[in-house]
Amino acid sequence: MELFESLKNWLIQQNSWVFQVFLVLLLAAMVHLFVHLVSNRLEKGFAKTRNLWDDALLHAARKPVLALVWLAGLLWVMDILRQVSGAPIINGLTAINDLVVVIVVSWFFIRFIRRVERQVIAKPVEATGRIDTTTAMAISKLLRAVVIITTILVVLQTMGYSLSGVLAFGGIGGIAVGFAAKDMLANFFGGMMIYFDRPFSVGDWIRSPDKNIEGTVEYIGWRQTRIRTFDKRPLYVPNATFSNISVENPSRMQNRRIKETVGLRYSDAARLPEILEDVRSYLKNSPAIDHSKILMVNFNTYGPSSLDFFIYCFTKTCDWSQFHIEKEQVLLDVLAIIHRHGADVAYPTQTINLPEAPLFDQPDK
Repeated sequence: MELFESLKNWLIQQNSWVFQVFLVLLLAAMVHLFVHLVSNRLEKGFAKTRNLWDDALLHAARKPVLALVWLAGLLWVMDILRQVSGAPIINGLTAINDLVVVIVVSWFFIRFIRRVERQVIAKPVEATGRIDTTTAMAISKLLRAVVIITTILVVLQTMGYSLSGVLAFGGIGGIAVGFAAKDMLANFFGGMMIYFDRPFSVGDWIRSPDKNIEGTVEYIGWRQTRIRTFDKRPLYVPNATFSNISVENPSRMQNRRIKETVGLRYSDAARLPEILEDVRSYLKNSPAIDHSKILMVNFNTYGPSSLDFFIYCFTKTCDWSQFHIEKEQVLLDVLAIIHRHGADVAYPTQTINLPEAPLFDQPDK
C-alpha cells in the first residue's frame, strides 16, 4: 500500500507539467472563444454605423489579437518546459518572443491600411471627399512600405545588429543595386510620376498615338500598369514607358464632337440656303447639343458630284455609347430636313456629254 502511494505521488510530480500545459492551452482556447464572440458582436454593431474606421480597425485587429493570444499561451508553455527540462533550445525559442510581437503588430497595421484602402475604393468619391481610387492605392502602398521598412529595422535592432552599420551597408549596396536594376528603378519612378502627375486614374480610358496602347486602366502598381483592352485582354505596360510616350485620356473629355460632311445634289442648289438655315436652327434648339460651344453649319465646297456642307458641334454627353445614340438622331433629323425640302443626299454620278453625230453623205444607190 505504501509502495502504491509513493508511486502515485511520483507520477503526479513527474506529470504535473503536463497538467499545467493542459491548463494553459485550455485557457488560451477559452480566451480565443471569448475574443471571437466579442468581435462578432462588435462587428454587428459597427455595421450599423457609417464610419469606415471602426470596421477597418475591427477587421485588422481580429486575427492579430487571436495570434497574440496563442503566442502568449505558447510562450507560457515554453516557460513551463524550460523550468522542467532546462533545454537550451527552449531558451532560444523564448528569446524570439519580442520579434514575434513586432511582426504581429506590423501585421495589424498592414491589415488596417489595406482594409481602409478597400473601403475607400468601394465608396463613391462624394462620400470620401477628393480621395479617388488612384490616390487611395498610392497612399496605401506608401504606408505599407513605411511599415515594412520600419519593421525590418526594428527586427534587426532587436536581433542585436547595429542600425548605423546596416544603413551604411544599405547605402553602398544601394549604389550597386541601382546599377544592376536601373530598369526596375525607372519603372518605380515612372509609377511615382503617374501617382503625382496623375495623367490618368484607375477606371480611365486611355490611348497612346505613339504605341499600340488603348483600353481601361485597371491597376497602377509600382512597376507596371495593367490596362484592359477593348477585346478584354489584359495589357501590362511598364511604368517607365509612360515617361517617353504621349497619352490621351478620352475619359476626361468635356464634350464629344460631331463633325460630318453632307452632300446635296447639284439639282438642289436652289434649296441649299433654306436647308442650311433649318439645320442650323435645329441644332441650336436640340437639347443634346452644348450651345456654349462652337456650332457651325456652312456650305463648304463644290464636290465632284455634290454640294457639300459640314456640321460641326459638340454634344453635352461624354459617354461613348450615349454619344453615338445622340449622333445617330442628329443625322437622321438632318436627313429628314433635307427630304422635307424636296432635296436628297447626292451619290457619286458622272455626266457624259456626247457631241452630235456627224452627217455623212449617203452613198449613191
